[in-house]
Amino acid sequence: MDIFNNIKNIGKIIRLERIFNRTSAKTVIVPMDHGVSSGPIKGLINMKETINAVADGGANAVLLHKGIVRHGHRGYGKDVGLIIHLSAGTSLSPDPNKKVIVTSVEEAIRMGADAVSIHVNVGADTDYEMYQDLGRIAEICEYWGMPLIAMMYPRGKKIENERDPEVVAHAARLGAELGADVIKTNYTGDPDTFKEVVKGCPAPIVIAGGPKTNTDEEFLRMVKDAIDAGAVGVAIGRNIFQHENVRGITRAVSRIVHEGIDVEEALKELKK
Repeated sequence: MDIFNNIKNIGKIIRLERIFNRTSAKTVIVPMDHGVSSGPIKGLINMKETINAVADGGANAVLLHKGIVRHGHRGYGKDVGLIIHLSAGTSLSPDPNKKVIVTSVEEAIRMGADAVSIHVNVGADTDYEMYQDLGRIAEICEYWGMPLIAMMYPRGKKIENERDPEVVAHAARLGAELGADVIKTNYTGDPDTFKEVVKGCPAPIVIAGGPKTNTDEEFLRMVKDAIDAGAVGVAIGRNIFQHENVRGITRAVSRIVHEGIDVEEALKELKK
């Protein structure tokens, strides 16, 4: 895949092909790591049912914590790529922006992961600790041939707008500078400004879903605009796994990402 021409590690290349569509060179990832931060929220009660639904809908990978992998990621339904999240933090903590490493790269390898991810809140009081973790884990991932996805979120006292193009571009570039293979970050809300974020980041970018949107059209428009602006995919949780039609919305998103269909056709796909 052309987007990974700069990667020479054969292990990373092989694993990336498991979570990216080889034809489109793009990906649809559904993160389901929210149980650590928020508890058993809607959509993440019956994990087997939800994982099966997004796999049926065409998702390329799901993103889970190690404990959920043990409770039934494999062995049923359509196969889907596995990304194991290494970071954890909870909304009950005195500092919800602090993330600590709870899983090693080696443990993720033993569990069969196709990639690992790490969470970094850029601008948080403890962001320097998360930078240290990112740099260290990038080195370990390079050694083992394990792709690393860095969730780079602008969050902190000095950041008034988490979708400000300048801070999003800074956060994305920071993740690439410290060794991540793929960056997950906020969509700026505008294709023109997001093109500048993509241009300033040497690593491919997937967009986060953010808060649950008001309408399907609003959500699918965000996906379409981000892809048209240069994103190589999406990593969207609540707007997919909390949807009333999980399979349908995953299918609609997948067709936008991989086939380039317009929003109107995606809405028709959702109603099928």
